[in-house]
Amino acid sequence: MQRVVILGAGFGGLELATTLSEELGDGIHVTLIDKNDAFVFGYSKLDVLFGRTTADAVRLPYRDIAKPGVRFVQETIVQIDPETRRVTTDAGVHEADALIVALGADYDVAATPGLAEAGNEFYSVAGATRLAELLPTFSSGRAIIGVCGAPFKCPPAPSEAALLLHDYLTTRGVREACEISIVIPFGTPVPPSPDTSAALVTAFAERGITFVPARRVASLDAERRVAVLDDGSEMPFDLFLGVPKHRAPDVVIASGMAEDGYVPVSSRTLETRFPGVYAIGDVATIGVPKAGVFAEGAARIVAASLIATARGGEQPGGYGGFGSCYIEFGAGRVGRVDVDFLSGPKPTGTFREPSMALVTEKHDFGSTRRARWFGH
Repeated sequence: MQRVVILGAGFGGLELATTLSEELGDGIHVTLIDKNDAFVFGYSKLDVLFGRTTADAVRLPYRDIAKPGVRFVQETIVQIDPETRRVTTDAGVHEADALIVALGADYDVAATPGLAEAGNEFYSVAGATRLAELLPTFSSGRAIIGVCGAPFKCPPAPSEAALLLHDYLTTRGVREACEISIVIPFGTPVPPSPDTSAALVTAFAERGITFVPARRVASLDAERRVAVLDDGSEMPFDLFLGVPKHRAPDVVIASGMAEDGYVPVSSRTLETRFPGVYAIGDVATIGVPKAGVFAEGAARIVAASLIATARGGEQPGGYGGFGSCYIEFGAGRVGRVDVDFLSGPKPTGTFREPSMALVTEKHDFGSTRRARWFGH
């Protein structure tokens, strides 16, 4: 029986384990490992940040996973040996015939001097929760949504945060006493889709949000309360909502699989240079954004390959690099961008205008995956 070990129970790991179980059931032995006890959709962090829900309410406990052939273990990975496909955790050793690294990207707050002392990050559940407690005390002054490095997860999220902060402060009746700026390292908010970027830039202008493109926040000065950008310019702030620099987890770097911070893979098969070892999602270098829907698509390709191996069938076609991202435009509306990264000579994106219908579609996106992965 094929032993599949999946490291990380995010979008990629959950979709991979679910697909293998659906197709092969007890005919395969899948071990799904994560140090956390629950999954949280990335977009839920914005709901937590702006007080629309609580951190407890958006947790999906891994103990609810009950699938034929799949065993979830909550363990911390301490060593990965890609040569032997052996994984050591704080609780034991796991041997694999197929090893899939889906550990995502970690946040390196320390890489941006002053971020821990003077700023806040909203990309983790803990960070969003802290900011949810802090936001009600912000009634006047300058707020900056600042990106500290690229690549980063969910490229539209900083734009969403700026637009939702506008709504939040407007509802409280203090918007006129506050300034909002957004600093991102790209020339446009969503580079593959000019239409999406134009719609966001227009939304910023309509709301009086200052857009600072092609700049990265290099450091924060806690005493002077200024953000120093990568060109040396300074922006004063009273509230800083940061997107920390990302990097692959330490255990992945230590394994020797990474190059330039992430794991290189075949864009078609998601295989690493080590036989029987794959990497999917944010931990991999493949030419697509670091977003859950792309990890999910990659997981389906790896699943199809492992199923073909188990059944002696033909290997699947390559990974297409296609995905859709929902974007909160504020005022209760949601837009969508459909992006194709790998099938043509350059990435292309198609924009769907914000609407209430897309609010429902985004909700269904979450509920169908919750049902598939967790059974409720």
